[in-house]
Amino acid sequence: MKSILVLCTGNSCRSQIAEGYLRHFAPGEATIYSAGIQTHGVNPRAIATMAEDGLDISQQTSNHIDEYREISFDYVITVCDHAQENCPYFPANATRLHQNFPDPAQATGTEEEVNAAFRKVREQIKAYCEQFVVKNLKKRDY
Repeated sequence: MKSILVLCTGNSCRSQIAEGYLRHFAPGEATIYSAGIQTHGVNPRAIATMAEDGLDISQQTSNHIDEYREISFDYVITVCDHAQENCPYFPANATRLHQNFPDPAQATGTEEEVNAAFRKVREQIKAYCEQFVVKNLKKRDY
């Protein structure tokens, strides 16, 4: 089974959403972790936005990257430029992938505008995670 780490700055929104979708799209195919360079707690809007799509991430936790130093990851996916630039070295042969997503926690405006920003980023992350799983984890019949 593959081990995947999704890394973001605060492990509150983008990495939490990605963890939820990777678990959804790859059950039994990978162990999924998410972490941040800092920990900000799981954003309640991220939880609500995922619930709208039928996924419960309310039990996920915000973890610091140092908690996973001893795990040999197959993939490390950074989901923001700050994490990519500040990602610590992992003494493993992990395939490192990067996809910068806008930070929905930085959205401003009305309640509906902020919620729309979360939904937009959620859909971008969902598409990325689904493609990642198909490309890298699904067993192919040859």
